[in-house]
Amino acid sequence: MRSVSHTTGSLHFHKFLPSQPASISEAVPKVLALHGLTGHGQRWETFARNHIPEYEVTAPDLRGHGFSPWDPPWNLERHVADLQRFLNKNDHTIVVGHSFGGAVALHLAKTCPELIHGLVLVDPAIEVSPPWIRSLTEATVASPDYASAEEARQDKVNGAWRNVPPELLDAELKEHLVKLPTGRMNWRICVPAIITGFGELARPTVAPAKPIPTTLLRATRQSPPFVTPAAITTLRAALGDHLTLIDVDSDHMVTHEKPELIATAIRDIARQLAPQ
Repeated sequence: MRSVSHTTGSLHFHKFLPSQPASISEAVPKVLALHGLTGHGQRWETFARNHIPEYEVTAPDLRGHGFSPWDPPWNLERHVADLQRFLNKNDHTIVVGHSFGGAVALHLAKTCPELIHGLVLVDPAIEVSPPWIRSLTEATVASPDYASAEEARQDKVNGAWRNVPPELLDAELKEHLVKLPTGRMNWRICVPAIITGFGELARPTVAPAKPIPTTLLRATRQSPPFVTPAAITTLRAALGDHLTLIDVDSDHMVTHEKPELIATAIRDIARQLAPQ
């Protein structure tokens, strides 16, 4: 698999290309992979290389993250507008969204139903409890960065990354942790964009504008849950049998703990999309 990085239009993105592109007769859907609230597009590289090497994967840095512009607005509608340039109705795109990326994916499927053919929602943060969101936001405002790289590492290890393989955490720190002008450390993110993003997670769930194959992977060890009963109810009402709900024995970082389940979900949807 080859990888390239570009900036086009408004977003910086990473593209992971199969070493042997499929012929027209063997064409497979393309994958648009969306990271979480403190993430970045490069985070999908190991998954793309090791688990779905036959797919072309585009993984942008969302606005306010990584090397993409940090200017507002940072609401879900703007993220959707930014991402539309990566969609083509002939690509049969499957959108994979983790956490905040799952919320973005749903809004994208509602806004551009003709451009998205399948969804894989990886412990999506949708219609999250407002009191919990407020506590997360207040904690970020009170302590937005770190005194050292080791403090940043321990924050991950003592949180949702506790079961992530150490080499993946090492790669995350190398790629995404930067020194601030103050001498402190933080992820390569715009903190005001993150604060705005937290608020967006409390919004009511939106469903795709039309039923499309959708797999939702729910992390059962994440507490409180990011996937709420209200969100499941809304999606079931809209998608019916097109929704597959899978409980995963994992913390929130399903992308790093159970990547093979995401790959299986992508291939299952691709089979549903294949000409009969």
